[in-house]
Amino acid sequence: MSSATQQLRDLLAQELGRVVIGVAASVDALVIALIARGHVLVQGVPGLGKTLFAKALARALGGEFKRIQGTADLMPSDIIGVHVFDEAARDFAFRPGPLFADVVLVDEINRAGPKTQSALLEAMEERQVSVERNVLPLPADFIVLATQNPREFEGTFPLPESQLDRFMLRVDMGYPARAAESEILARYGGVLAAAHAALDAVTVIDRGLLAAARAATERIHVSEALSAYVLDLAAATREHPRLALGLSTRGALALLKAARIVAGMRGSDFVTPDDVKQVAPWILAHRLVLTPEATLEGASDSEVVQGLLASTPVPR
Repeated sequence: MSSATQQLRDLLAQELGRVVIGVAASVDALVIALIARGHVLVQGVPGLGKTLFAKALARALGGEFKRIQGTADLMPSDIIGVHVFDEAARDFAFRPGPLFADVVLVDEINRAGPKTQSALLEAMEERQVSVERNVLPLPADFIVLATQNPREFEGTFPLPESQLDRFMLRVDMGYPARAAESEILARYGGVLAAAHAALDAVTVIDRGLLAAARAATERIHVSEALSAYVLDLAAATREHPRLALGLSTRGALALLKAARIVAGMRGSDFVTPDDVKQVAPWILAHRLVLTPEATLEGASDSEVVQGLLASTPVPR
């Protein structure tokens, strides 16, 4: 019998597959984020279906979807909400912004100004927002999917390290394989309303399955040797000659949490080094800051992560 984590992964892949094609790896990353209550940074060029992907996730969870377009003039009140005067009640009433949703897509987050980016910090970390001395909770399974284009930097505000560290995972979404793109053209190329019809076909997943998957993850065993391996990887990032900033303690915790969830997805009750290696590119790459020399040489954070995984001894 499959575990709750496996069932959640299979059901989510099935429902998202009704709408989005060729994103199996991204589904695994979403399952990790949902179970761990994390957030996802999606990096890729425009036009790859990231908005449709987020809408399908919200539909599968039976939650509300909101989209925020990052622009230079976007203000914190635009995403949190504002108080407006209610003539009937003769008092000010709070009108919540798009942050008050189950699945929030922040499109081109690096085009929003630093003030607005900072407003997301409390929401992502504490799952609440502060408005005029009042603390307002966000939905229980609140998740942020933020996108950024890795190739266009004109008019952008690069995310600071503190903001990047709040994203549990970064998924690099590339162009689909030819077979997948051929299926996309066949499905959506002739009917303008095909995407909406596909979304209507998505079935809501039982939220109890998500709670069961979280409980099952807590029971997955992590050996001392495996914990030491995670610590060795973290130490290697902090001592790497091509890195100006290594992995934070929050990042090491995220790496271990993600590895436990991946172990659950394959039906195991213990974590192996291969589980850590599978999730390391999603967890580590966006948290590492290259030295200026490494950047000039054309090095990438993903290459550094692969080098670290190859050079760090694996426990037997």
